[in-house]
Amino acid sequence: MRSLIIVLIAIVAMVSSNQIAVGQTQGRSTRSTTTLSNSDISGGLKEALFQGVRSAINDLGRQNGFLDNARVRIPLPGGLQKTEKALRAAGQGPRVDAFIASMNHAAEKAVPIALNVFLDSIKQMTFTDARNILFSNQQDAATQFFRRTSEDRLREMFRPIVQDATEQVGVTQQYKAMMGKYGAFGKLFGQDATDLDGYITQKALDGLFLLIADQEAKIRKDPLGQTTSILRRVFGSIR
Repeated sequence: MRSLIIVLIAIVAMVSSNQIAVGQTQGRSTRSTTTLSNSDISGGLKEALFQGVRSAINDLGRQNGFLDNARVRIPLPGGLQKTEKALRAAGQGPRVDAFIASMNHAAEKAVPIALNVFLDSIKQMTFTDARNILFSNQQDAATQFFRRTSEDRLREMFRPIVQDATEQVGVTQQYKAMMGKYGAFGKLFGQDATDLDGYITQKALDGLFLLIADQEAKIRKDPLGQTTSILRRVFGSIR
């Protein structure tokens, strides 16, 4: 955190003057001036955020990306968790595991489509947005920005992919058919159990934003260590 504060203080000074003079002596004294514009500064942050978003998407969008990560693994809907122990005791453990795996695989199939949505949000980010993110006391300010600008659109895009995936796997397909036939009975288990696709979609979004927040934390903890080419120019010029 200390290194980030030092860098941010330097950025404030840089923005105030909007110029950095870089002197170089080779045989005789010469001086050149490199001007880092607001575009350079926001561009550096945008590139770092894009790399972080892409890393989170790659982690979750791979085979077993959700299933193998305890922090984002999607469990049975709350209402059904009450019956899980009884089902396993009755020898239905493999079906329960297949059901859970089906939900998590549906989520991993939806996640890759998020990259272009986040890229659009990053492109629309203004210098004011970038500055607010850099100087925010909230350690997940960029993640909050993405939620605010992208979550609704992502939900609309994720759900059809999740729905298609769950309808192709026997155990979830049969479950959805049963809920459709006995909808009133299904309500006893709660909204998440009744609307399985909506439940998986929201859990996929929550897991994605959690990993994006992890990536943001890495940038804030070690900004220079997370730099891309643009950030090396921005931060390297003020060291």
